[in-house]
Amino acid sequence: MNISKRERRVLQALAIGGRILIEKDENGRIEHLDCITREGWFLSDCTFEIFRKLRANRFIRSRNGGAYRITREGIEALQGQRA
Repeated sequence: MNISKRERRVLQALAIGGRILIEKDENGRIEHLDCITREGWFLSDCTFEIFRKLRANRFIRSRNGGAYRITREGIEALQGQRA
């Protein structure tokens, strides 16, 4: 599966310990999201569109209402791009 450069950059940040934090409004819709690297920096490449693509492909997942982190499928997608 082809992954864009920006999607790959976000997945790589998540693979080394980053996370995506979201804020929801009263209706439960995502209002704002931040991709935070392991060092605490904000990654500007993580837009709502990229977040939706990664979640739709099941490359990222949230557990128990927590931050979104990379899944095994996301790691495998990254490994396939290294050829």
